[in-house]
Amino acid sequence: MSDPEIRSWPDQTVNVPEPPRERAKQPLAVGERPNIDKMFLDCYGLNEQPFGVTPDLRFLYLGSKHRQALDVLNYGTELNRGFLTLIAEAGMGKTSLLFHYLEGLRNTARTMFVFQSDANSTELMRYMLADLGIDGKGMDMPEMRAVLSQILMGEMRAGRRVVLVIDEAQNLDEKTLESVRLLSNFETPWMKLLHIVLSGQPQLGERLAKPSMKQLRQRVSFAVHLEPFTREEVDLYIDHRLWVAGYKGPQLFSEGARALLAERSEGIPRNINNLCFCAMSYAWATKRKTIDRDTMNEVLADLGPELPVEPKREELPSPPMQKAEPKPAFSPLTQPVHHLPQPVHHSTERSLSKGGWVHFALLCVLGILLGWIGIQPEVGKWMSPTAHAMSSAVHNHLDPSSTPGPSVSPAGDSENAPANSQTQTPATTGSR
Repeated sequence: MSDPEIRSWPDQTVNVPEPPRERAKQPLAVGERPNIDKMFLDCYGLNEQPFGVTPDLRFLYLGSKHRQALDVLNYGTELNRGFLTLIAEAGMGKTSLLFHYLEGLRNTARTMFVFQSDANSTELMRYMLADLGIDGKGMDMPEMRAVLSQILMGEMRAGRRVVLVIDEAQNLDEKTLESVRLLSNFETPWMKLLHIVLSGQPQLGERLAKPSMKQLRQRVSFAVHLEPFTREEVDLYIDHRLWVAGYKGPQLFSEGARALLAERSEGIPRNINNLCFCAMSYAWATKRKTIDRDTMNEVLADLGPELPVEPKREELPSPPMQKAEPKPAFSPLTQPVHHLPQPVHHSTERSLSKGGWVHFALLCVLGILLGWIGIQPEVGKWMSPTAHAMSSAVHNHLDPSSTPGPSVSPAGDSENAPANSQTQTPATTGSR
């Protein structure tokens, strides 16, 4: 009796409570997600999410550096150069740019895109054949190379190129990179049968710069580098993605919010997407129609210390003091004191010229006067030692290498002439 009643419940009643076990089997977000997305999009009048995380070519915006990189990739392929590299920081849009590059070759080339860059040489070859529609399981390396050679020759006869793009190539070890180099040996006397593009982060450039990678580095015709967006390109990037998503309202991000967003994102597209999505979600949750600078600051505060909040005006740090110009390598200020006798010498000379010479001259004059009045013996007793001391001091000052002592300097020194004349004057007067 109970079985028929249970089977008839869904047909007879509408609000029959579901058993807990059955309800637990259904993820809660599966039923609620579409409503949340619809509410979010309706709030801004959007057809779809403008700042997604997938490389959708419809939302691709090419800045000046991105356009240059795309031109170089196409140019190298048209000139049959063989090996190209694309290097940029994480989040710069390398994958989106590569998809756009391969899309342009759809009608003129057969392409392979490999992103499992943690593979070894054998696995990498299997991924390449799988992208060409060939199952390489059970084949060894020589067999897979033979199959690839046949495909390349067939495409050449058909007048089409074959392009291999390896993304995140910085994860390849040196042995696998060497096997990639050997792929460039598929060629004829007049053309390369396989064009290879290695894309990765700056670590790829560092790895290729090693001496062991010299042979591979020599085969790279062009090394393309992507740079962040400028301040103006950040504005164009935001407007472009909003326009593709169907936004037709007034300016959603104020000028202050855009300036702060460009500064904090450092011009990296992935950072711009994350900040814009968080800012729009925050504004939608707080019932705000526009996103100003204060809103962006609140969003940055919630994202953590990696993106610090802009300080308030009254808390702005004072501008740093201007650094002093570096001192010259041989500046006297950088030398030890004992290597600088010149400043000390000048100061001593000035003190002696002003003090010692004045005293010496006075003593000479005094001695002459006393000699004329007849006090010769007494003058000789006290004048001679004083003159000798002054003469020694002056001589030691002018010739620091000599050792000071009680002896009188040689008679040839001009400084001793006054002292000698001073000591002889009383004797001459006494004889008179």
